[in-house]
Amino acid sequence: MTIDVSPLTFEHLPGALGIGVPEPRLSWKTTAPAGWRQSAYELEFRSDVRRETTGRIDAAESVLVSWPFTALGSRDRATVRVRVHGVDGSASEWSPPAEVEAGLLHPSDWTASAVGPAWEEDATSLRRPPRVRRSLDVGGAIARARLYVTAHGLYEVEINGRRVGDDALSPGWTVYGERLRYYTYDVTAHLAEGSNTIAAWLSDGWYRGRLGFHGGYPNLYGSDIGLIAQLEIEHVDGSRTVIATDDSWEAAPSPILSTGLYEGEYYDARADAAEWAAAPDPVWSPVLVTPVEHATLVAPEGPPVRCTEELEPRSITRSASGAWILDFGQNISGRLRVEVEAESGRVITLRHAEVLQDGELYTRPLRGAAATDVLVTDGTALTWEPRFTIHGFRYAEIDGWPGDIAPGSVVARVYHTDMTRTGWFESSDPLLNRLHENVRWSMRDNFVDIPTDCPQRDERLGWTGDLQVFAPAASYLYDCSGMLRSWLRDVAVEQLPDGTVPWYVPVIPGGEEWTPIRPGAAWGDVAVLTPWTLYRQFGDEQILRDQYDSARRWVDLIRRLAGPSRLWNSGFQLGDWLDPAAPPHDPADATTDRYLVATAYFAWSSLHLSKTAAVLGKVEDEIAYSTLAAEVKAAFRAEYVAASGLLTSDAQTAYALAIEFDLAADEDERRRWGARLAELVRTGGNRIATGFAGTPLITDALTNSGHVDAAYDLLLERECPSWMYTVLSGGTTTWERWDSLLPDGTVNPGGMTSFNHFALGAVADWIHRTVGGLAPADAGYRRIIFAPRPGGGLTFARTAHETPYGRAAIEWRVVDDVLTVDVTVPTGATGVIRLPDDRELDIESGTHRVSLPLAPVPQPI
Repeated sequence: MTIDVSPLTFEHLPGALGIGVPEPRLSWKTTAPAGWRQSAYELEFRSDVRRETTGRIDAAESVLVSWPFTALGSRDRATVRVRVHGVDGSASEWSPPAEVEAGLLHPSDWTASAVGPAWEEDATSLRRPPRVRRSLDVGGAIARARLYVTAHGLYEVEINGRRVGDDALSPGWTVYGERLRYYTYDVTAHLAEGSNTIAAWLSDGWYRGRLGFHGGYPNLYGSDIGLIAQLEIEHVDGSRTVIATDDSWEAAPSPILSTGLYEGEYYDARADAAEWAAAPDPVWSPVLVTPVEHATLVAPEGPPVRCTEELEPRSITRSASGAWILDFGQNISGRLRVEVEAESGRVITLRHAEVLQDGELYTRPLRGAAATDVLVTDGTALTWEPRFTIHGFRYAEIDGWPGDIAPGSVVARVYHTDMTRTGWFESSDPLLNRLHENVRWSMRDNFVDIPTDCPQRDERLGWTGDLQVFAPAASYLYDCSGMLRSWLRDVAVEQLPDGTVPWYVPVIPGGEEWTPIRPGAAWGDVAVLTPWTLYRQFGDEQILRDQYDSARRWVDLIRRLAGPSRLWNSGFQLGDWLDPAAPPHDPADATTDRYLVATAYFAWSSLHLSKTAAVLGKVEDEIAYSTLAAEVKAAFRAEYVAASGLLTSDAQTAYALAIEFDLAADEDERRRWGARLAELVRTGGNRIATGFAGTPLITDALTNSGHVDAAYDLLLERECPSWMYTVLSGGTTTWERWDSLLPDGTVNPGGMTSFNHFALGAVADWIHRTVGGLAPADAGYRRIIFAPRPGGGLTFARTAHETPYGRAAIEWRVVDDVLTVDVTVPTGATGVIRLPDDRELDIESGTHRVSLPLAPVPQPI
């Protein structure tokens, strides 16, 4: 018998260099023969100074197991491995050792200040980014070296002219005054005995760049810019050298003349010098040193932003204006890399947009985002890419290029948080497959350190409602656990004292539309519902524990606002935002009463806060919030259920909310509402009539009330508004509006018209669970549901998900009216197959096949 155990992982990190907790939780995956179950494990810890073993621990857990050793101290390094035992008496070999190294765990570990330019700068315009540098002599052989680094602004570090790391837009975007993320790099190979130079490029980034609506707002977190770095060298003889940012550094203007996340980057190669990191030069001057509150420095909980893919242009054509138009065939978040040789002083301009109109780049949807990069050549062969900006685009316009654009000379590089992919789907319908890919691309393009609404225009904010509705799909497609855990910490930080959750996090000024910050249903409910989603997906109770106070304060706020009536029927609400029937100038003017939406969410979050309390063992809270949920449900029914038994808002979203949020009195009423919802879908020509609140729920509401056929009709409808309309219109990502591109081929005239929003792609969660047929029965997929519901004319579908225990998969096919289902259950999990005839089969780990005759589908005469 072969039992293989993977190397351990630590917390939710893909790598454990610079981990920020002294007792990281441990996870491992086991591959063993079908039906094998773990009964015990042993763990071993080794470092340069000690070895610890646990001995045999009788337990079946293998996901986020508590650290059983002496806590790590700052900079401690070790390897950890595991051996597992089965209930049958078998045992595995030891797993390969996994390395873990603590970062700087205490404020007292830091001595670095922020160092930046001392010259005066004009905040009313784009400021020229600086570079900073310091020379150092390394005496003695180097055993290892670590660089701990962050910035007020964005940074890229070089040592001896060689780039440190491959991350981008670091340190990312957090609420810097409370949480400033730092990264740890192994720079042993960058250094040599003798003379060395450490240097960095800096830019304003989110810290002091111009962000937000109405032209944006600069200096949101400070007016300074500076590198915060600590280089620690351990020598072979046991001595240590520490080089921190201080007044021994110097600064000079960089060859980047200007850069902004919205604006783009302007780079003059003539102002660059290949030896800038080492050569003495009179333009370098002493730095301005700014103190740093070291208590705010935190290690990352997820991966950084990186380039994850490169795309060659699908076509290169000339526009009527004479510029080159490059179509990369896919809407992305990223930037261009160019290879070019031209005379000194040539200006090459790169503009970006999601769509074309009349053969030209169409930039109106970008609003105030210029999305323009400029390269000034220096007469040599250049390979250049902007460093500190990012664009959302499918098309690029290049003006000033010398001659023709040769193959390989312009490449689009895709940038987003470098999450591990965990979800796959494919079916017999190519359009459905493309829709699923569009959803996945929109997630990639908008998970850029925080979950943004869009990657292209002058916004790119962490809208709480968008993420709340999309989190189930997102956490299936990618391991976003660490990234979203970090972002939820900022949600709690930005939450107002009264419990109000902002519309977007981090908070920036929003003009009169979003100021003052007011509570809003579906958006604020992210504080309750998204931690629950992540717990269900990843099996991490600590996420619930960390966010519990935030969740409770949100529900308590709504309880106060609703008062004894238990109806949240006052105040500003977005309701079913972007209902397709809403006029372009007022996306909140939906067919469903916005206060019906608010009260339904009040009930749902109260119920989930009760469930959260139950998991955490908070019995009194569990009872209190369960009672509150029942009271809100009764109030909802009294206010919004008409005498006819239907809802006062006779609309798709109203029924979807009422059905899925368990607001029906009994199963009969639930089915009556489902029948009405299916009727609304049919009479509407199977066109979608929901916005952000209803779209994630409507296919489930139809399915769970006995109308899965109507759910498929809705999903596969091709006329506008519908999901397939966006695919047939050439979309390669999901859109903000159902009709971002109108049927006549023109762009929607609304002020908010993005071709890359993930919220309406929330249907992917239903696709995974119902079309594919795979879902967690228990938190973290310890028990897995395999419940395919064939329909829509599909003859096969398959989906797979990399669970915390390993790969779970299902594939079903219909051949000659026989349904055949193949499933894979990973070692450590169990499953249940639920067939369309209501049979349930309990299964152990391994592969399984079942077949079921289906009633023939009547053919039209």
